[in-house]
Amino acid sequence: MIKNFFWMCSGADTNILKNSSKAEQTKFVGIGATVFFTAVMAFIAASYALYTVFDSYVAAIFFGFIWGLLIFNLDRFIVSTIKKNDNKWKEILQVTPRIILAIIIATVISKPLELKIFEKEINQVLLTQKNELTLANKNQIATQFTPEIEKIQTEIKQLKQEIETQELKTNALYNTYISEAEGTAGTKLLGKGPVYKEKREKHDAALAELEQLKIDNKAKILNKETQLSQLAALQKQQETTTQPIIDGFDGLMARINALNKLPWLPSFFIFLLFLAIETSPIFAKLIAPKSEYDYKLQDIENAVKMWVTQKENQRKNVVATDHTLNQAIYNELADEEEIYNYKKQKAREILQFQADAFYKSQKNIVN
Repeated sequence: MIKNFFWMCSGADTNILKNSSKAEQTKFVGIGATVFFTAVMAFIAASYALYTVFDSYVAAIFFGFIWGLLIFNLDRFIVSTIKKNDNKWKEILQVTPRIILAIIIATVISKPLELKIFEKEINQVLLTQKNELTLANKNQIATQFTPEIEKIQTEIKQLKQEIETQELKTNALYNTYISEAEGTAGTKLLGKGPVYKEKREKHDAALAELEQLKIDNKAKILNKETQLSQLAALQKQQETTTQPIIDGFDGLMARINALNKLPWLPSFFIFLLFLAIETSPIFAKLIAPKSEYDYKLQDIENAVKMWVTQKENQRKNVVATDHTLNQAIYNELADEEEIYNYKKQKAREILQFQADAFYKSQKNIVN
């Protein structure tokens, strides 16, 4: 049963193989097994690749199975259409487009398996890229909020500076009226005279302005600090919202790009492996000499070709003979007087009928 299954996979005529030698049967079992297991590898590769896209085992297995069937059908078609003949150059020319197709199939099959084999290395590359994207994302979001934050921080600094300036002014007035009272400056008269009272009043007025300024500016500073907190929270919210997009940056295209950043030699060897598997049935049939199966298949095809050619020639001869017979029959009938008189009578009746019809139509017009 397994032997018949692999014969079917090879695309060979099982009726011919059943009557062939054991060596011939074994050869086509090997070709069929290669085609089958290539399709299995294609199924595994496609399922893994599609899982990275759909993130669903059911969808990945279903579409991977469809892809495996497609590759199986293509490989079986490629192998079954290679015919052995006596001219090697014709054989090479015959298999050239099939080899090109096999290279394309090998590339498509090997790439998802490379992604799985080098998964750890790819994850490391993706992690580095994600970290870079995270920093770039934070910097990009920060550029949206930085101007407003710096503006508010400048305004807070200005409000604090106003308080410090007023404090310095008030302290200077305090030192002035104290010095006046001590007699160390101003009028240099010891005691609390009129000048002292005037300077004391200026200080008290400046002190009242300072207290009011502190109340007003602290309220403004508190409001602006609230704005800063809101902006910081909004910035953090945007970073949190966009981070899942960066964390999900591990799709099929991202992994392929990450794979391309790794050394190319290991991937190239894997590709060569699958290329060898994919093209091995083709080269096996190309290199192998014309065998028992090829002769029997050629004999069947030649018999069918000769039969079709004979039928076509027979049809042509039948048509030519029928044409000759018809021509002779009609020529002989043309010489018979009975046929001549009969056709003459019918022609006379037609002319009379046309004349009567014309007369009636003209009579109706006149009336």
